[in-house]
Amino acid sequence: MSSLLAKERTIAKVGFNRWLVPPAALAIHLSIGMAYGFSVFWLPLSKALGVTEPLPCPPDLGWFEHIIAHGCDWKISTLGWMYTLFFVYLGSSAAVFGRWLEHAGPRKAGVVAAWCWGGGLLISALGVYLHEIRLLWLGSGIIGGCGLGLGYISPVSTLIKWFPDRRGMATGMAIAGFGGGAMIGAPLAELLMQHYATPTSVGVWETFVTLGIVYFIAMLCGAFAYRVPPTGWKPSGWEPSATRTSMITNRHVHLYRAPNTPQFWMLWGVLCMNVSAGIGVIGMASPMLQEVFGGGLVGLDLSLAELSPEEKKDVALIAAGFTGLLSLFNILGRIGWASMSDFIGRKTTYFLFFALGMALYASAPYAGQIGHVALFVALFCIILTMYGGGFATIPAYLADIFGTQFVGAIHGRLLTAWSTAGVLGPVLVNYIREFQIERGVPVHQAYNVTLYVLASLLLVGLVCNLLMRPVAQRYYMSDLELETERRLAHEPAKA
Repeated sequence: MSSLLAKERTIAKVGFNRWLVPPAALAIHLSIGMAYGFSVFWLPLSKALGVTEPLPCPPDLGWFEHIIAHGCDWKISTLGWMYTLFFVYLGSSAAVFGRWLEHAGPRKAGVVAAWCWGGGLLISALGVYLHEIRLLWLGSGIIGGCGLGLGYISPVSTLIKWFPDRRGMATGMAIAGFGGGAMIGAPLAELLMQHYATPTSVGVWETFVTLGIVYFIAMLCGAFAYRVPPTGWKPSGWEPSATRTSMITNRHVHLYRAPNTPQFWMLWGVLCMNVSAGIGVIGMASPMLQEVFGGGLVGLDLSLAELSPEEKKDVALIAAGFTGLLSLFNILGRIGWASMSDFIGRKTTYFLFFALGMALYASAPYAGQIGHVALFVALFCIILTMYGGGFATIPAYLADIFGTQFVGAIHGRLLTAWSTAGVLGPVLVNYIREFQIERGVPVHQAYNVTLYVLASLLLVGLVCNLLMRPVAQRYYMSDLELETERRLAHEPAKA
Protein backbone atom coordinates (compact mmCIF):
# COMPACT_ATOMS: atom_id res chain seq x y z
CA MET A 1 0.00 0.00 0.00
CA SER A 2 2.88 2.35 0.83
CA SER A 3 4.32 1.77 -2.63
CA LEU A 4 0.93 2.28 -4.26
CA LEU A 5 0.57 5.67 -2.57
CA ALA A 6 4.12 6.82 -3.27
CA LYS A 7 4.40 10.05 -5.20
CA GLU A 8 6.65 8.35 -7.76
CA ARG A 9 3.70 6.14 -8.76
CA THR A 10 1.65 9.23 -9.66
CA ILE A 11 4.09 10.73 -12.19
CA ALA A 12 2.18 10.99 -15.48
CA LYS A 13 3.45 9.10 -18.50
CA VAL A 14 4.00 10.64 -21.91
CA GLY A 15 0.70 11.46 -23.60
CA PHE A 16 -1.36 11.74 -20.39
CA ASN A 17 -4.42 13.94 -20.85
CA ARG A 18 -4.24 16.72 -18.26
CA TRP A 19 -8.04 17.21 -18.45
CA LEU A 20 -8.46 13.98 -16.46
CA VAL A 21 -7.08 15.68 -13.33
CA PRO A 22 -9.88 18.26 -12.68
CA PRO A 23 -12.59 15.52 -12.44
CA ALA A 24 -10.43 13.71 -9.86
CA ALA A 25 -10.17 16.89 -7.82
CA LEU A 26 -13.90 17.47 -8.27
CA ALA A 27 -14.71 14.02 -6.82
CA ILE A 28 -12.94 14.97 -3.60
CA HIS A 29 -14.26 18.51 -3.38
CA LEU A 30 -17.88 17.47 -4.02
CA SER A 31 -17.55 15.00 -1.15
CA ILE A 32 -16.06 17.33 1.45
CA GLY A 33 -18.32 20.17 0.25
CA MET A 34 -21.15 18.50 2.18
CA ALA A 35 -19.74 20.39 5.18
CA TYR A 36 -21.71 23.40 3.91
CA GLY A 37 -24.91 21.34 4.00
CA PHE A 38 -24.66 19.95 7.54
CA SER A 39 -27.43 22.27 8.74
CA VAL A 40 -29.95 19.74 7.33
CA PHE A 41 -29.10 17.53 10.31
CA TRP A 42 -29.65 20.11 13.05
CA LEU A 43 -33.45 19.88 13.40
CA PRO A 44 -33.58 16.03 13.22
CA LEU A 45 -30.70 15.76 15.71
CA SER A 46 -32.43 18.22 18.06
CA LYS A 47 -35.15 15.57 18.48
CA ALA A 48 -33.00 12.45 18.21
CA LEU A 49 -34.54 11.04 21.42
CA GLY A 50 -38.01 12.57 21.26
CA VAL A 51 -38.31 11.72 17.52
CA THR A 52 -41.46 13.80 16.98
CA GLU A 53 -40.64 16.60 19.43
CA PRO A 54 -37.42 17.54 21.25
CA LEU A 55 -37.05 15.95 24.68
CA PRO A 56 -36.05 18.97 26.80
CA CYS A 57 -33.33 18.94 29.44
CA PRO A 58 -34.04 20.13 32.98
CA PRO A 59 -33.91 23.96 33.07
CA ASP A 60 -31.27 24.00 35.84
CA LEU A 61 -28.86 21.81 33.83
CA GLY A 62 -25.51 23.53 33.26
CA TRP A 63 -23.59 23.66 30.00
CA PHE A 64 -21.16 20.87 30.91
CA GLU A 65 -23.92 18.69 32.34
CA HIS A 66 -25.89 19.24 29.13
CA ILE A 67 -22.94 17.96 27.08
CA ILE A 68 -22.62 14.70 29.02
CA ALA A 69 -26.37 14.18 29.52
CA HIS A 70 -27.89 11.16 27.76
CA GLY A 71 -31.55 11.53 28.71
CA CYS A 72 -32.48 14.71 26.83
CA ASP A 73 -32.05 16.13 23.34
CA TRP A 74 -29.30 18.49 22.18
CA LYS A 75 -29.87 22.16 21.47
CA ILE A 76 -29.22 23.39 17.94
CA SER A 77 -26.67 25.85 19.34
CA THR A 78 -24.76 22.89 20.81
CA LEU A 79 -24.84 21.04 17.50
CA GLY A 80 -23.73 24.18 15.68
CA TRP A 81 -20.28 23.93 17.27
CA MET A 82 -19.59 21.16 14.76
CA TYR A 83 -19.85 23.74 11.98
CA THR A 84 -17.31 25.97 13.73
CA LEU A 85 -14.95 23.03 14.27
CA PHE A 86 -15.16 22.19 10.55
CA PHE A 87 -13.56 25.41 9.45
CA VAL A 88 -11.19 25.89 12.36
CA TYR A 89 -9.64 22.46 11.73
CA LEU A 90 -9.82 22.89 7.97
CA GLY A 91 -7.51 25.89 8.16
CA SER A 92 -5.35 24.44 10.94
CA SER A 93 -4.76 21.06 9.27
CA ALA A 94 -4.07 22.68 5.90
CA ALA A 95 -1.48 24.91 7.54
CA VAL A 96 0.18 22.11 9.53
CA PHE A 97 0.26 19.40 6.86
CA GLY A 98 0.83 21.58 3.79
CA ARG A 99 4.55 20.86 3.45
CA TRP A 100 4.02 17.12 4.05
CA LEU A 101 1.50 17.17 1.20
CA GLU A 102 4.05 18.71 -1.19
CA HIS A 103 6.51 15.91 -0.43
CA ALA A 104 4.05 13.02 -0.11
CA GLY A 105 2.00 13.94 -3.16
CA PRO A 106 -1.73 14.50 -3.76
CA ARG A 107 -2.63 10.79 -3.90
CA LYS A 108 -1.47 10.03 -0.37
CA ALA A 109 -3.04 13.24 0.95
CA GLY A 110 -6.32 12.42 -0.81
CA VAL A 111 -6.41 8.93 0.72
CA VAL A 112 -5.78 10.33 4.21
CA ALA A 113 -8.52 12.90 3.61
CA ALA A 114 -10.92 10.09 2.59
CA TRP A 115 -10.22 8.17 5.79
CA CYS A 116 -10.68 11.31 7.91
CA TRP A 117 -13.89 12.51 6.24
CA GLY A 118 -15.53 9.12 5.75
CA GLY A 119 -14.29 7.78 9.08
CA GLY A 120 -15.38 10.95 10.85
CA LEU A 121 -18.93 10.43 9.60
CA LEU A 122 -18.90 6.86 10.93
CA ILE A 123 -17.72 8.10 14.35
CA SER A 124 -20.51 10.69 14.25
CA ALA A 125 -23.00 7.91 13.49
CA LEU A 126 -21.82 6.13 16.62
CA GLY A 127 -22.21 9.38 18.53
CA VAL A 128 -25.83 9.72 17.41
CA TYR A 129 -26.54 6.07 18.20
CA LEU A 130 -25.06 6.41 21.72
CA HIS A 131 -26.38 9.99 22.06
CA GLU A 132 -22.90 11.29 22.80
CA ILE A 133 -22.34 14.81 21.44
CA ARG A 134 -18.59 14.64 22.05
CA LEU A 135 -18.29 11.86 19.46
CA LEU A 136 -20.01 14.10 16.90
CA TRP A 137 -17.58 16.93 17.65
CA LEU A 138 -14.63 14.54 17.49
CA GLY A 139 -15.80 12.60 14.43
CA SER A 140 -17.11 15.19 12.01
CA GLY A 141 -15.79 18.34 13.67
CA ILE A 142 -12.15 17.51 14.45
CA ILE A 143 -11.25 14.40 12.43
CA GLY A 144 -13.59 15.37 9.60
CA GLY A 145 -12.25 18.92 9.72
CA CYS A 146 -8.72 17.60 9.18
CA GLY A 147 -10.06 15.66 6.20
CA LEU A 148 -11.55 18.89 4.88
CA GLY A 149 -8.20 20.66 5.09
CA LEU A 150 -6.20 17.92 3.37
CA GLY A 151 -8.89 17.27 0.76
CA TYR A 152 -9.27 20.96 0.00
CA ILE A 153 -5.59 21.66 -0.72
CA SER A 154 -4.60 18.26 -2.15
CA PRO A 155 -5.26 19.17 -5.82
CA VAL A 156 -4.11 22.81 -5.73
CA SER A 157 -0.43 22.59 -6.64
CA THR A 158 -1.11 19.65 -8.99
CA LEU A 159 -3.70 21.55 -11.01
CA ILE A 160 -1.56 24.68 -11.13
CA LYS A 161 1.37 22.67 -12.51
CA TRP A 162 -0.84 20.98 -15.10
CA PHE A 163 -2.41 24.27 -16.19
CA PRO A 164 0.29 26.97 -16.06
CA ASP A 165 -1.54 28.66 -18.92
CA ARG A 166 -4.94 28.62 -17.15
CA ARG A 167 -4.23 28.56 -13.42
CA GLY A 168 -7.41 30.33 -12.40
CA MET A 169 -9.69 28.20 -14.55
CA ALA A 170 -8.14 24.94 -13.30
CA THR A 171 -8.42 25.72 -9.59
CA GLY A 172 -11.85 27.28 -10.17
CA MET A 173 -13.23 24.07 -11.65
CA ALA A 174 -12.06 22.01 -8.68
CA ILE A 175 -12.92 24.44 -5.90
CA ALA A 176 -16.37 24.92 -7.43
CA GLY A 177 -17.01 21.39 -6.21
CA PHE A 178 -16.58 22.47 -2.62
CA GLY A 179 -19.25 25.11 -3.07
CA GLY A 180 -21.51 22.67 -4.90
CA GLY A 181 -21.12 19.71 -2.56
CA ALA A 182 -24.03 20.82 -0.40
CA MET A 183 -26.33 21.18 -3.40
CA ILE A 184 -25.96 17.45 -4.00
CA GLY A 185 -25.31 16.23 -0.48
CA ALA A 186 -28.06 18.10 1.38
CA PRO A 187 -30.99 16.80 -0.74
CA LEU A 188 -29.42 13.33 -0.69
CA ALA A 189 -29.19 13.46 3.10
CA GLU A 190 -32.86 14.54 3.33
CA LEU A 191 -33.91 11.59 1.15
CA LEU A 192 -31.82 9.16 3.20
CA MET A 193 -33.21 10.43 6.51
CA GLN A 194 -36.76 10.01 5.21
CA HIS A 195 -35.87 6.50 4.00
CA TYR A 196 -34.32 5.42 7.31
CA ALA A 197 -36.78 7.18 9.63
CA THR A 198 -38.86 4.93 11.89
CA PRO A 199 -41.17 5.56 14.86
CA THR A 200 -38.09 5.19 17.10
CA SER A 201 -35.41 6.85 14.97
CA VAL A 202 -35.04 10.09 12.99
CA GLY A 203 -32.72 8.26 10.58
CA VAL A 204 -29.62 10.39 11.13
CA TRP A 205 -27.11 7.78 12.28
CA GLU A 206 -28.02 5.51 9.39
CA THR A 207 -27.61 8.45 6.99
CA PHE A 208 -24.18 9.22 8.44
CA VAL A 209 -23.10 5.62 7.83
CA THR A 210 -24.35 5.66 4.24
CA LEU A 211 -22.78 9.02 3.42
CA GLY A 212 -19.52 8.02 5.10
CA ILE A 213 -19.19 4.96 2.86
CA VAL A 214 -20.27 6.79 -0.32
CA TYR A 215 -17.91 9.71 0.26
CA PHE A 216 -15.04 7.42 1.23
CA ILE A 217 -15.33 5.51 -2.06
CA ALA A 218 -15.73 8.69 -4.14
CA MET A 219 -12.70 10.32 -2.51
CA LEU A 220 -10.56 7.20 -3.00
CA CYS A 221 -11.48 7.18 -6.69
CA GLY A 222 -10.45 10.81 -6.94
CA ALA A 223 -7.20 10.28 -5.05
CA PHE A 224 -6.08 7.33 -7.20
CA ALA A 225 -6.92 9.26 -10.36
CA TYR A 226 -4.45 12.01 -9.46
CA ARG A 227 -1.38 12.36 -11.66
CA VAL A 228 1.42 14.93 -11.36
CA PRO A 229 3.49 16.24 -14.28
CA PRO A 230 7.28 15.75 -14.35
CA THR A 231 9.31 18.82 -13.42
CA GLY A 232 9.67 21.15 -16.37
CA TRP A 233 6.56 19.92 -18.19
CA LYS A 234 4.53 22.51 -20.09
CA PRO A 235 1.57 22.36 -22.48
CA SER A 236 2.45 21.76 -26.11
CA GLY A 237 2.99 25.04 -27.92
CA TRP A 238 2.79 27.19 -24.78
CA GLU A 239 5.65 29.43 -23.69
CA PRO A 240 5.82 30.93 -20.17
CA SER A 241 6.75 34.31 -21.63
CA ALA A 242 3.29 34.46 -23.26
CA THR A 243 1.61 35.14 -19.90
CA ARG A 244 4.53 36.50 -17.87
CA THR A 245 4.01 39.91 -16.22
CA SER A 246 5.65 41.70 -13.32
CA MET A 247 3.03 40.12 -11.02
CA ILE A 248 3.73 36.54 -12.24
CA THR A 249 7.11 35.16 -11.18
CA ASN A 250 9.06 32.31 -12.73
CA ARG A 251 10.94 31.71 -9.47
CA HIS A 252 9.90 30.14 -6.16
CA VAL A 253 9.63 31.19 -2.52
CA HIS A 254 10.18 28.57 0.18
CA LEU A 255 7.25 27.75 2.45
CA TYR A 256 9.18 28.91 5.51
CA ARG A 257 10.08 32.26 3.94
CA ALA A 258 6.64 33.08 2.57
CA PRO A 259 5.19 34.23 5.97
CA ASN A 260 8.16 36.58 6.32
CA THR A 261 7.05 38.53 3.25
CA PRO A 262 4.52 41.39 3.44
CA GLN A 263 2.83 39.86 0.36
CA PHE A 264 1.75 36.80 2.36
CA TRP A 265 -0.01 38.94 4.97
CA MET A 266 -1.55 41.22 2.37
CA LEU A 267 -3.07 38.14 0.71
CA TRP A 268 -4.09 36.82 4.14
CA GLY A 269 -6.00 40.05 4.69
CA VAL A 270 -7.49 39.90 1.19
CA LEU A 271 -8.89 36.40 1.77
CA CYS A 272 -9.99 37.05 5.36
CA MET A 273 -11.95 40.22 4.53
CA ASN A 274 -13.58 38.75 1.42
CA VAL A 275 -14.63 35.58 3.26
CA SER A 276 -15.76 37.40 6.44
CA ALA A 277 -18.17 39.53 4.44
CA GLY A 278 -19.43 36.66 2.30
CA ILE A 279 -19.82 34.08 5.04
CA GLY A 280 -21.73 36.63 7.08
CA VAL A 281 -24.28 36.87 4.26
CA ILE A 282 -24.52 33.08 3.89
CA GLY A 283 -25.14 32.66 7.62
CA MET A 284 -27.95 35.23 7.72
CA ALA A 285 -29.44 34.81 4.23
CA SER A 286 -32.70 33.07 5.15
CA PRO A 287 -33.65 35.07 8.29
CA MET A 288 -32.51 38.34 6.66
CA LEU A 289 -34.84 37.95 3.67
CA GLN A 290 -37.75 36.97 5.90
CA GLU A 291 -37.28 39.78 8.41
CA VAL A 292 -36.53 42.53 5.87
CA PHE A 293 -39.53 41.82 3.59
CA GLY A 294 -41.89 39.79 5.80
CA GLY A 295 -45.29 39.42 4.16
CA GLY A 296 -44.04 41.27 1.09
CA LEU A 297 -42.60 37.96 -0.09
CA VAL A 298 -46.13 36.56 -0.43
CA GLY A 299 -47.88 39.76 -1.52
CA LEU A 300 -49.02 40.93 1.93
CA ASP A 301 -48.28 44.31 3.53
CA LEU A 302 -47.46 42.75 6.91
CA SER A 303 -44.35 42.24 9.02
CA LEU A 304 -43.05 38.75 9.67
CA ALA A 305 -44.48 38.73 13.22
CA GLU A 306 -47.96 39.59 11.92
CA LEU A 307 -48.17 36.60 9.56
CA SER A 308 -50.15 33.44 10.30
CA PRO A 309 -48.27 30.14 10.78
CA GLU A 310 -49.22 29.02 7.27
CA GLU A 311 -48.03 32.31 5.77
CA LYS A 312 -44.77 32.05 7.70
CA LYS A 313 -44.21 28.60 6.18
CA ASP A 314 -44.63 30.06 2.70
CA VAL A 315 -42.19 32.85 3.53
CA ALA A 316 -39.68 30.34 4.95
CA LEU A 317 -39.96 28.27 1.77
CA ILE A 318 -39.16 31.33 -0.36
CA ALA A 319 -36.22 32.16 1.91
CA ALA A 320 -34.93 28.59 1.52
CA GLY A 321 -35.08 29.04 -2.25
CA PHE A 322 -33.10 32.27 -1.85
CA THR A 323 -30.42 30.36 0.09
CA GLY A 324 -30.23 27.73 -2.65
CA LEU A 325 -29.96 30.45 -5.30
CA LEU A 326 -27.03 31.98 -3.43
CA SER A 327 -25.32 28.57 -3.42
CA LEU A 328 -25.74 28.35 -7.19
CA PHE A 329 -24.16 31.78 -7.73
CA ASN A 330 -21.41 30.86 -5.29
CA ILE A 331 -20.51 27.95 -7.59
CA LEU A 332 -20.79 29.97 -10.79
CA GLY A 333 -18.54 32.64 -9.33
CA ARG A 334 -15.83 30.12 -8.51
CA ILE A 335 -15.56 29.05 -12.13
CA GLY A 336 -16.37 32.35 -13.83
CA TRP A 337 -14.26 34.81 -11.84
CA ALA A 338 -11.29 32.45 -11.55
CA SER A 339 -11.30 31.87 -15.31
CA MET A 340 -11.61 35.59 -15.99
CA SER A 341 -8.60 36.25 -13.75
CA ASP A 342 -6.42 34.40 -16.28
CA PHE A 343 -7.11 37.24 -18.72
CA ILE A 344 -7.42 40.37 -16.57
CA GLY A 345 -4.97 39.39 -13.83
CA ARG A 346 -5.45 38.41 -10.21
CA LYS A 347 -4.92 41.89 -8.74
CA THR A 348 -7.51 43.44 -11.06
CA THR A 349 -9.96 40.64 -10.25
CA TYR A 350 -9.75 41.27 -6.51
CA PHE A 351 -10.01 45.02 -7.08
CA LEU A 352 -13.37 44.35 -8.76
CA PHE A 353 -14.42 42.05 -5.89
CA PHE A 354 -13.85 44.75 -3.30
CA ALA A 355 -14.85 47.90 -5.21
CA LEU A 356 -18.02 46.38 -6.66
CA GLY A 357 -18.75 44.52 -3.42
CA MET A 358 -18.70 47.73 -1.34
CA ALA A 359 -21.18 49.35 -3.72
CA LEU A 360 -23.49 46.32 -3.59
CA TYR A 361 -23.44 46.00 0.21
CA ALA A 362 -24.10 49.72 0.60
CA SER A 363 -27.03 49.51 -1.87
CA ALA A 364 -28.75 46.54 -0.20
CA PRO A 365 -30.38 48.56 2.65
CA TYR A 366 -31.95 50.88 0.05
CA ALA A 367 -33.38 47.89 -1.83
CA GLY A 368 -34.91 46.67 1.43
CA GLN A 369 -36.24 50.11 2.30
CA ILE A 370 -38.16 50.46 -1.00
CA GLY A 371 -39.36 46.84 -0.78
CA HIS A 372 -37.77 45.75 -4.07
CA VAL A 373 -37.28 42.01 -3.54
CA ALA A 374 -35.86 41.26 -7.00
CA LEU A 375 -33.19 43.98 -6.67
CA PHE A 376 -32.28 42.80 -3.17
CA VAL A 377 -31.90 39.20 -4.34
CA ALA A 378 -29.90 40.24 -7.43
CA LEU A 379 -27.45 42.26 -5.30
CA PHE A 380 -26.68 39.30 -3.07
CA CYS A 381 -26.44 36.85 -5.94
CA ILE A 382 -23.67 39.01 -7.44
CA ILE A 383 -22.02 39.33 -4.02
CA LEU A 384 -21.95 35.54 -3.68
CA THR A 385 -20.25 35.12 -7.06
CA MET A 386 -17.40 37.23 -5.70
CA TYR A 387 -17.33 35.30 -2.43
CA GLY A 388 -16.90 32.04 -4.35
CA GLY A 389 -14.57 33.66 -6.86
CA GLY A 390 -12.31 34.80 -4.04
CA PHE A 391 -11.78 31.20 -2.89
CA ALA A 392 -11.09 29.94 -6.40
CA THR A 393 -8.75 32.74 -7.44
CA ILE A 394 -6.50 32.84 -4.36
CA PRO A 395 -4.45 29.70 -5.25
CA ALA A 396 -3.58 31.18 -8.65
CA TYR A 397 -2.72 34.52 -7.00
CA LEU A 398 -0.34 32.66 -4.65
CA ALA A 399 1.29 30.82 -7.56
CA ASP A 400 1.78 34.13 -9.39
CA ILE A 401 3.46 35.75 -6.39
CA PHE A 402 5.35 32.86 -4.73
CA GLY A 403 5.88 30.37 -7.58
CA THR A 404 4.54 26.84 -7.85
CA GLN A 405 7.01 24.74 -5.82
CA PHE A 406 5.26 25.27 -2.46
CA VAL A 407 1.97 26.77 -3.59
CA GLY A 408 -0.11 23.99 -1.99
CA ALA A 409 1.61 24.36 1.37
CA ILE A 410 1.49 28.16 1.29
CA HIS A 411 -2.19 27.94 0.36
CA GLY A 412 -2.68 25.71 3.38
CA ARG A 413 -1.19 28.30 5.70
CA LEU A 414 -3.20 31.07 4.10
CA LEU A 415 -6.41 29.15 4.86
CA THR A 416 -6.02 30.18 8.50
CA ALA A 417 -7.60 33.38 7.17
CA TRP A 418 -10.69 31.28 6.38
CA SER A 419 -10.73 29.90 9.93
CA THR A 420 -10.55 33.45 11.28
CA ALA A 421 -13.26 34.65 8.92
CA GLY A 422 -15.48 31.71 9.89
CA VAL A 423 -15.62 33.18 13.40
CA LEU A 424 -15.38 36.91 12.60
CA GLY A 425 -18.13 37.12 9.95
CA PRO A 426 -20.97 35.31 11.77
CA VAL A 427 -20.09 36.92 15.13
CA LEU A 428 -20.21 40.43 13.65
CA VAL A 429 -23.48 39.78 11.87
CA ASN A 430 -25.27 38.09 14.78
CA TYR A 431 -24.17 40.43 17.55
CA ILE A 432 -24.72 43.66 15.60
CA ARG A 433 -28.22 42.47 14.70
CA GLU A 434 -29.04 41.60 18.34
CA PHE A 435 -27.60 44.93 19.55
CA GLN A 436 -29.75 46.84 17.06
CA ILE A 437 -32.93 45.01 18.09
CA GLU A 438 -32.21 45.52 21.80
CA ARG A 439 -31.93 49.27 21.14
CA GLY A 440 -35.42 49.28 19.64
CA VAL A 441 -34.53 49.26 15.94
CA PRO A 442 -37.33 47.56 13.93
CA VAL A 443 -36.42 44.04 12.86
CA HIS A 444 -36.67 44.87 9.15
CA GLN A 445 -34.04 47.61 9.61
CA ALA A 446 -31.74 45.69 11.95
CA TYR A 447 -29.48 44.53 9.12
CA ASN A 448 -28.67 47.97 7.71
CA VAL A 449 -25.72 48.71 10.01
CA THR A 450 -24.52 45.13 9.56
CA LEU A 451 -24.34 45.55 5.79
CA TYR A 452 -22.40 48.80 6.14
CA VAL A 453 -19.95 47.06 8.49
CA LEU A 454 -19.45 44.27 5.95
CA ALA A 455 -18.78 46.93 3.30
CA SER A 456 -16.09 48.40 5.56
CA LEU A 457 -14.43 44.97 5.76
CA LEU A 458 -14.19 44.99 1.98
CA LEU A 459 -12.52 48.41 2.17
CA VAL A 460 -9.77 46.85 4.31
CA GLY A 461 -9.40 44.06 1.74
CA LEU A 462 -9.23 46.62 -1.07
CA VAL A 463 -6.33 48.40 0.61
CA CYS A 464 -4.47 45.11 1.14
CA ASN A 465 -4.89 44.22 -2.53
CA LEU A 466 -3.74 47.66 -3.73
CA LEU A 467 -0.55 47.26 -1.68
CA MET A 468 0.42 44.03 -3.47
CA ARG A 469 3.81 44.15 -5.20
CA PRO A 470 6.18 41.45 -6.53
CA VAL A 471 8.23 39.64 -3.86
CA ALA A 472 11.70 41.06 -3.17
CA GLN A 473 14.56 39.08 -4.73
CA ARG A 474 16.06 38.10 -1.35
CA TYR A 475 13.08 35.84 -0.56
CA TYR A 476 13.42 33.59 -3.62
CA MET A 477 15.07 30.16 -3.42
CA SER A 478 18.47 29.63 -5.02
CA ASP A 479 18.88 27.01 -7.76
CA LEU A 480 20.56 24.67 -5.26
CA GLU A 481 17.74 25.03 -2.74
CA LEU A 482 15.20 24.40 -5.46
CA GLU A 483 16.90 21.22 -6.68
CA THR A 484 17.16 19.95 -3.09
CA GLU A 485 13.45 20.50 -2.50
CA ARG A 486 12.55 18.81 -5.78
CA ARG A 487 14.54 15.74 -4.79
CA LEU A 488 12.77 15.64 -1.43
CA ALA A 489 9.47 15.91 -3.27
CA HIS A 490 10.42 13.03 -5.60
CA GLU A 491 10.04 15.15 -8.72
CA PRO A 492 11.96 13.64 -11.63
CA ALA A 493 12.84 16.10 -14.37
CA LYS A 494 11.18 15.85 -17.76
CA ALA A 495 13.28 13.74 -20.10
